[in-house]
Amino acid sequence: MLTQTADTSEAEVPRGDLKGMRNYIERDAVSGFLVFLIALPLCLGISLASGFPAIAGVFTAIVGAIVTPLISNSELTIKGPAAGLIVIVLGAVADFRVILGDAPDAGTQAYQMALAVGLVAGLVQIAFGAFRMGFLGEFFPSSTVHGMLAAIGVIIISKQIHIVFGVMGLNGEPLHLLAEIPKSIVHMNPEVALIGLVSLAILFGWPLIRNKRIRRVPAQIVVILVAIPLGYFFDLSHEHTYSLMGHSFSLSERFLVNVPKNLLSALASPDFSALNHLVAWKWVILFALIGSLESLLSAKAIDLLDPWKRKTNFNKDLLAVGLANVVVSLIGGLPLISEIVRSKANIDNGAQTRFANVWHGVFLLAFLALVPGLIHQIPLAALAAMLVYTGFRLAHPREFLHVYHIGKEQFLIFVCTLVGVLATDLLIGIAIGIAVKLIVHLSNGVPVRSLFKPYLDIEEIGDRTYLVRAYGSAVFSNWIPFKRQIEDIGLVRHNNLVIDLSETKLVDSSVMEKLHALQQEFEQEKLSLTISGLDLHRQLSVHEFSTRKRGLRSMRRLTIVADALLQEQLVTKFVDLGASGYTLIPCVGAGRRLLAEASSPNPALVRIEVIVTRSVSEGLLDYLRRDIFNEHHVTVCVENVDVINPDQF
Repeated sequence: MLTQTADTSEAEVPRGDLKGMRNYIERDAVSGFLVFLIALPLCLGISLASGFPAIAGVFTAIVGAIVTPLISNSELTIKGPAAGLIVIVLGAVADFRVILGDAPDAGTQAYQMALAVGLVAGLVQIAFGAFRMGFLGEFFPSSTVHGMLAAIGVIIISKQIHIVFGVMGLNGEPLHLLAEIPKSIVHMNPEVALIGLVSLAILFGWPLIRNKRIRRVPAQIVVILVAIPLGYFFDLSHEHTYSLMGHSFSLSERFLVNVPKNLLSALASPDFSALNHLVAWKWVILFALIGSLESLLSAKAIDLLDPWKRKTNFNKDLLAVGLANVVVSLIGGLPLISEIVRSKANIDNGAQTRFANVWHGVFLLAFLALVPGLIHQIPLAALAAMLVYTGFRLAHPREFLHVYHIGKEQFLIFVCTLVGVLATDLLIGIAIGIAVKLIVHLSNGVPVRSLFKPYLDIEEIGDRTYLVRAYGSAVFSNWIPFKRQIEDIGLVRHNNLVIDLSETKLVDSSVMEKLHALQQEFEQEKLSLTISGLDLHRQLSVHEFSTRKRGLRSMRRLTIVADALLQEQLVTKFVDLGASGYTLIPCVGAGRRLLAEASSPNPALVRIEVIVTRSVSEGLLDYLRRDIFNEHHVTVCVENVDVINPDQF
């Protein structure tokens, strides 16, 4: 991995202009070449999984690399086809196939009708950019977005895992296809499955390699270098049969990527008759909304990783993506977005400017022009393995744990979105997730009037410093106007801000996460954004982005009376076990034993009081039972208490 040290002074920040092209041509070209190695197999696989010809995905990456840098100022994002759009594209193609029925060449016509949908969606994205609607990505709650992406990952796995085993042509709903996996394993084509499983082993095993030089080689290109020779060894390019354990299996070119001999014949034009059908407009909405959302989220993520902290103009980026989508739809390509995996690889490989994106497109174009026949030798099982791996990363168990740690209510929204998408479709699934989130907010006491409108008071409290006091709630559905005021007063007018949330009934996790991101933006502008007023809010989990609900926090108070000689031992152990503070009072007293013996009060007692969470209290009680009660006379009182400012105890 190439390392780079960023000098953030303006004179040293690389820019994607003619000077930047000359100064950084070597680094950008090297990164572009390495990204090309990753992009080629992924473009082919994503295109096939979307119901498009394999070569369509390569067309998309080339157009994205050439068109978008002319408009967008996003320096390090790579534009191209993405796994997150597979479900949308394939859904559109499948719906048009149903409409066409048994019409001659229905597959090709459905593909061309999907191109028309992509073109109109591109025009909508151009309108988004022109009317400065880049803020749309701010509306969707994080848990819903994560649930949608996890569902897309599951759908990709459900459709591609069968191809890994050499079982072709299976169709159906995701849950049905998941249930068919055991049957595909039983009826696998062993030689094809070997290629697929070896490919999966490489993809999952590559990150475990400790040698950094070896790991710099993209796992996808290693898969191709292994899969093509295996395809030759099993003679996939010629139709024949073989026997294994008493069963006969057939092999042929249908297990290889299909590429036309004349690339010009691969170009296709949109069929605008698609727009006569109502279902087409559903897919236009999904193309435009989900494509824009994914693109904006990726661009934001890459901005945070940019060593020079350059900021993407999201309106220009949407305009660029929309224009590129219009162009690719006119020539038969897939929709494109800012793609996170290739963009991250671009940074890791030392890219400096947007010309790295251009170079990756140039290398794709050169490969397509000079050795298109090599694409035909790639086994479909290897491409399917890459998509299964991509789907697994989208629906990784870590994603479930991450959302659960943010809060149980966020996990509920995440799961409802995921199940909703799997059981219905993307649009309804996302709507279900948002509806569940709104219901959760209402049940937590959010006033209906503040669901979509923030109530803010703004007051100047010092030199270039303003207090923004929020009322009602600060939740995902009223965040866009909330953020506009923060940015206008702070970043645009160059003032420090204090955000007082003490009068809000609820601050949801999406707002907490976005306020944290805004703090980083303020820091980059040498400004401060301070969040205050959450002392009376109870966190619904221990995560820093957890939802805050106004109210007292339920905790436990443990009062321990023991011999003063145990004072140091008990205090030290209590702090080790998680007590954040304690109160200690020397005291005199007598217990049942001393009273029964008519003895004098014990003058050497100590009273220790701690206020802790339920889990910490259980640990303290276990310690007392195990190490103290058997050898010492100790009294313990346990109470449930509601606490203000528990973290300041």
